[in-house]
Amino acid sequence: MKAAKAGTTAKAATTATKAKAATNAKTGTESKAAATTAKGATTAKAAAPRKAPKAESHLAMVRRARRINRELAEIYPYAHPELDFRNPFELLVATVLSAQTTDLRVNQTTPALFAAYPTPEDMAAAVPEEMEEIIRPTGFFRAKTKSLLGLSAALRDEFGGEVPGRLEDLVKLPGVGRKTANVVLGNAFGVPGITVDTHFGRLVRRWKWTDEEDPVKVEAVVAGIFPKSEWTMLSHRVVFHGRRICHARKPACGACPIAPLCPSYGEGETDPEKARKLLKYEMGGHPGQRLSPPADYPGKPAPALGAG
Repeated sequence: MKAAKAGTTAKAATTATKAKAATNAKTGTESKAAATTAKGATTAKAAAPRKAPKAESHLAMVRRARRINRELAEIYPYAHPELDFRNPFELLVATVLSAQTTDLRVNQTTPALFAAYPTPEDMAAAVPEEMEEIIRPTGFFRAKTKSLLGLSAALRDEFGGEVPGRLEDLVKLPGVGRKTANVVLGNAFGVPGITVDTHFGRLVRRWKWTDEEDPVKVEAVVAGIFPKSEWTMLSHRVVFHGRRICHARKPACGACPIAPLCPSYGEGETDPEKARKLLKYEMGGHPGQRLSPPADYPGKPAPALGAG
């Protein structure tokens, strides 16, 4: 009797053990399935494409662009043309020479040029080979000599030896395009103009003001964003920023005061210390472009040609 009872108890225990094992197996399977499902959901969530950033409206872009201009005005209150000149003729000649070279190299070259040819009449009568030797450091000296001789003769013969103060007249002169004309008008005559050089075009595209590549189209777009009274100084501020911080190959993003407003932040060095080492001209403690800078210029005058 006792033996039979013991066998029954053992059988019940075995049955209970099997039932528990089955329950555990089922629970484990369910847990594994749940984990797999959760993992799959996580993977699916991670793989899901992010929503594209909301497109900026034209009005928002205009507001951002005008804020950038205000910020640049505080950063560069002394912004100015970086070519040395004493009159409209000198500015016109210096701007023609500035193509494919630096303003510094032009400023180092023009003292000797204007000492030899101080007026359009003098320059128009120059011996080409002698002028070529003077302006050789600026590069493309033969083509530039041809332009200077041509524009000087035109000023002498058509404008009484004076630089005209109208865009339509300036662009007719040999070697003078809209960029050069706007530089002269804005800085020698006080006529507002937008100067679209390589720095200006690069920055306005980085800031998403326009995606146009043609300088005339860039000028038209930017002219529609800002009041006319801002055009000349805007040009100086943008060019200053492009030369000092927002460089072509490696912009100093980590040292840029307007980084929060820039949709292209991150194209350059973002580490603040490394970025500061990329700063140029007076922001990096070095002389600027001019040998004779304005009185409010914070940097040192640049060295004369051959002085370093």
